[in-house]
Amino acid sequence: MKKLLILIFTIILPLSIFSQSKKISLTQAIEIAHKKSPDYKTNLNRNQGSYWRFRNYKARFLPQFRLNATIPEYSNSIQRILNDEGQSIFVNQDQLILTGGLSVNQNIPYTGGTLSLYSNLERVELFGLNDNIGYSVVPFSLRYYQNSLFFNQFKWDKKIEPLVYEESRRDFIEKMEQISITTCQHYFGLLKAQMQLEIAEKNLSNQDTLYQISLGRYKMGKIAENELLQMELTLLNSKNTVTTNTVELKRTSQNLARYLEIDNENLRLDVPEKLPLFDVDITTALQEAQSNRKAVIEFRRKRLEAERELARAKGTNKVEMSLNANFGISNNANDFNTLFNNFNKQQNVSLSVSVPIFDWGVSKSRRKMAEADLDLVNNNVEQESQAFEQEIYLHVLNWSNQRDFLYTAEKAKEVATKRYDISNKRYVLGKITITDLNIALQEKDKAVLQYLNSLENFWRDYYILRQLTLYDFINNEKIQVEDVIYD
Repeated sequence: MKKLLILIFTIILPLSIFSQSKKISLTQAIEIAHKKSPDYKTNLNRNQGSYWRFRNYKARFLPQFRLNATIPEYSNSIQRILNDEGQSIFVNQDQLILTGGLSVNQNIPYTGGTLSLYSNLERVELFGLNDNIGYSVVPFSLRYYQNSLFFNQFKWDKKIEPLVYEESRRDFIEKMEQISITTCQHYFGLLKAQMQLEIAEKNLSNQDTLYQISLGRYKMGKIAENELLQMELTLLNSKNTVTTNTVELKRTSQNLARYLEIDNENLRLDVPEKLPLFDVDITTALQEAQSNRKAVIEFRRKRLEAERELARAKGTNKVEMSLNANFGISNNANDFNTLFNNFNKQQNVSLSVSVPIFDWGVSKSRRKMAEADLDLVNNNVEQESQAFEQEIYLHVLNWSNQRDFLYTAEKAKEVATKRYDISNKRYVLGKITITDLNIALQEKDKAVLQYLNSLENFWRDYYILRQLTLYDFINNEKIQVEDVIYD
């Protein structure tokens, strides 16, 4: 009865575990990672920051409406003021001030200045022996201000900020392809662990059977004790291999489940099928990479940033000039009804000039440092461009050989497996030694592992090719992702 219960338990338990397992393919794993993985969330947050930076840049060139008010400002203190004779006197001020105004500010990208239109109304009430109320109004005032006449920050923003945003968009797509590569690594890590455990368990079963056969032969005096001990050692090593692979299976299953944010760690993976045949032309790959990759935009952006700093050094080191102009009307009265009659002009223009006479070479050193930085950036960009093209060239050559490597590894696995099966049968018949059998077993396991590694390299290099070019060579189209909408 006890043996029957054990038999039922050993049958039902694996079935219950199998029923609770989740079957998943490589394509499904990548689709899940593109929506739930930690790398996707990081990529999304980074892209979100770039999106709002670009929105902020666009908004800076739109009219800015503001309401400014002081409701109320009350003070009761002794203040020092100037009288009509220009003398300083101390008076007690007990007053209530209410102010309110509207303003519209517009940055002018073509000149680098800011144009403002504002209006203001102020009411002042004095408390004391002679209560008095006064009003002041500025119906409109037009003001233009420009900090520097020789350096236009807005012009450079117009050149650089769109490149920064486009660079972030392409970086988002590249990071999505990197997620595919990372998922592929986790997927094959678990797949290899599952297949190696399956092979180890099968080897253990075979070794146990062969050990029992060898034990019977030893008792009959057909083999020496040395051969029996060798078989027993092989059996013990097979048990250790099963234990090691079981731990590795648990580790890799946790890694994949955690990366995909799947609660069920008991995953069953399919062996990915081969990709359809397609050719990758080096010229096409380079053209698509130069058209799609963020690195090309990054090169342009780095050059422009260095040129901007040089322009800033040249525009602010020699002669600094700023312009401030204002035109409007104003009035003040004690009666609100007469406040809007007979306005007074309110206008002024000022041009500030600052010329360094002797600054111990500070201006020159700033300009020279900016020129040196620009030369350094140009040299670095040139080297990075060459490395960029070389990386694509070498990977395309490597990819063209991956299918041959995979075919050879698959053929070697089939040959090694067939050889081991034949060797196993010959050992049972007593025609080969245990040493020959162990060699066949080791070569079979090695060939299986090499095939899995070649299959992993095949799929990983495929996604690296997509990442390097942002081009789908199977469907002959550029890789796109859905635009992320931020509220």
